[in-house]
Amino acid sequence: MTRRTLAALLLTASATLALAGCSAGGGDTGSTDAAGDGHVTDGKFTVGTGEPAYYPWVIDDAPESGEGFEAAVAYAVAGELGFAEEDVVWVRSTFDQAIAPGPKDFDVNLQQFSITPERAENVDFSSPYYETTQVVITVEDSPAASAGSIADLKDLLIGAQVGTTSFEAIEEAIAPTAGAQVFNTNDDAKLALQNGTVDAIVVDLPTAFYLTGVELDGGAIVGQLPTAAGGGDEFGFVLPKDSPLTADVTAAVDALREDGTLDELATEWLGGDAAPLLD
Repeated sequence: MTRRTLAALLLTASATLALAGCSAGGGDTGSTDAAGDGHVTDGKFTVGTGEPAYYPWVIDDAPESGEGFEAAVAYAVAGELGFAEEDVVWVRSTFDQAIAPGPKDFDVNLQQFSITPERAENVDFSSPYYETTQVVITVEDSPAASAGSIADLKDLLIGAQVGTTSFEAIEEAIAPTAGAQVFNTNDDAKLALQNGTVDAIVVDLPTAFYLTGVELDGGAIVGQLPTAAGGGDEFGFVLPKDSPLTADVTAAVDALREDGTLDELATEWLGGDAAPLLD
């Protein structure tokens, strides 16, 4: 064997070992790197939601149907990213699991996650796909149950948790004759409504759906207050920290906001007869 041939063989062997070393050195970097481009599964868009997922965000706990506001938004974003409906894969997680640090088994997750600086230390957020509105709720035997406008609420007793945007919305949008009724917590406000101490309370839309659908006997949504009267939390898609998909998902959400799709989906699934706008 010549010296030149031996050198060539040694060079080839070194290159092979180097490639093997790179592969071994990468180790298990977490499920989000399985496809090498940030997707859990190559060619699929994996979306996480709750177990169970609740109305009106997901209808009948079946996100794959595309029915419900968040299910519909997820498919709309997938379409913007170039995925067909059949390439959307759903997985389940708890709320806390989704926002905890570490590898994930989803590309994105949506469970009404409010975008906060504290959570952003552990995960990425897309731009917001929804901002909660403030909603007047009551019970069926209250005089507020027949209210169809803000004027109809003026002479009623309306309450909310102190220090919240809900409380500000009462003062700004309704300005009831007796003033906004103050409660330390939403639970206190709910009990006062159930006991007839107040005629109605104001909470954000997700809380309104939950209280009227689950916790209040005869609970009813009167309607949404104008957006300018106290804003709400902004909901964003959760992604693994420093995900390479964050910019693309944000761009997709922004495009859907700009072309009116998000507003249309919000009207279809969160508005209309379920929560009419009060004026």
